[in-house]
Amino acid sequence: MPKALDGIRVLDLTQYEAGPSSTQMLAWLGADVIKIEPPSGEPGRTALSDTRGEDAWFFMLLNSCKKGVTLNLKSPRGKAMFEALVKRSDVVVENMAPGVMDRLGLGYEHLRRLNPRLIHASVKGFASGGPYADYKSFEWIAQAMAGAMSMTGAPDGPPTKAIGGLADTGAGLHTAIGILAAIIQRQATGVGQQVEVAQQDAVVNLLRIHLRETYVSGKPARRQGNRSAAAAPSNIYRCSPGGPNDYVFIHCATQEMWISLTKIVGRPELGTDPRYEDRRDRVAFMDDIDAMIETWTADRPKHEVLRILAGAGIPCGAVLDSAEVLSDPHLRQTGFITDLEHPRRGVYPMPGNPVRLSDSPTEVVRSPLLGEHNAEIFGTLLGVGSEELETLHRDGVI
Repeated sequence: MPKALDGIRVLDLTQYEAGPSSTQMLAWLGADVIKIEPPSGEPGRTALSDTRGEDAWFFMLLNSCKKGVTLNLKSPRGKAMFEALVKRSDVVVENMAPGVMDRLGLGYEHLRRLNPRLIHASVKGFASGGPYADYKSFEWIAQAMAGAMSMTGAPDGPPTKAIGGLADTGAGLHTAIGILAAIIQRQATGVGQQVEVAQQDAVVNLLRIHLRETYVSGKPARRQGNRSAAAAPSNIYRCSPGGPNDYVFIHCATQEMWISLTKIVGRPELGTDPRYEDRRDRVAFMDDIDAMIETWTADRPKHEVLRILAGAGIPCGAVLDSAEVLSDPHLRQTGFITDLEHPRRGVYPMPGNPVRLSDSPTEVVRSPLLGEHNAEIFGTLLGVGSEELETLHRDGVI
């Protein structure tokens, strides 16, 4: 079956998480993504590996469904080969440090002269044109600079990082959206364009609704821990047998949910008490409500609590640890978590594409070994034969 992005060729110069998450989404949607690494491999392949000499799980989780080649862009021959690939491609994506592409002589203005239809996408820490434009960034830097850390953590504790790729995968997915829009616009104009996404901008976008307290009060939004300043109950509650992740999160958004919850925990009279009618009014009784709920949850395993409350229409989530996520029966049955086999790592569970298209299903394929598709890509697209490949390898070009 044809895929949504069949016929779109992407040259992937990205590394670590922010860029690879963008190109991975394009690959999931059917684009022909060619990951181009230096002969030593991109840093995310080896620097974060738990086993010396093996591809890192970090790399494998971010580079499924791609083909992989090696190419030394600092060598004249390697640069020429890349330029030849650019002429035959639709998209180039990079997240190198500020100025690197220009120093390589491969900046946007040069590449667009080679291929006017080219879409050139850059993932940056900070947007061009501002005082931070040349600053380097990683996930936690962008979280700090976008306000996420200031709003995360306990009320009496320090600013805290959020464990999740708000800046990295967040920026990567925004970049994929931009690339898709540019592809559509190219159908009308016939020419490509430059796409830029900054991690700082992406994180601000993801947390924008949490700026509302500043709009209302004119003051910085406060850290609230797991509670909500505008609703109760909305918190995390301990379950049996009391392990480090034996918790559920419960959030009552409507009066009907509150009434159902009070009946289940054995306090039905509170469901019709006018003092508790509105979720914002219940904030004043937050401590008592949380104690009441935890008295009930503490006697039950989290999956039992989930089954009872979610089954009654009450938003409830069991706190799954990472091992539970990979074996979760729902994620397994829906095919989101699937087993792949790696020639060195063996069989391992792999998260798939969260975007489900009925006419373009994603078949998840393992990440490429270093240079695995050199012969296929350079032979098919550039006409490089086996003897020349050996020479290029010997000379450090691939």
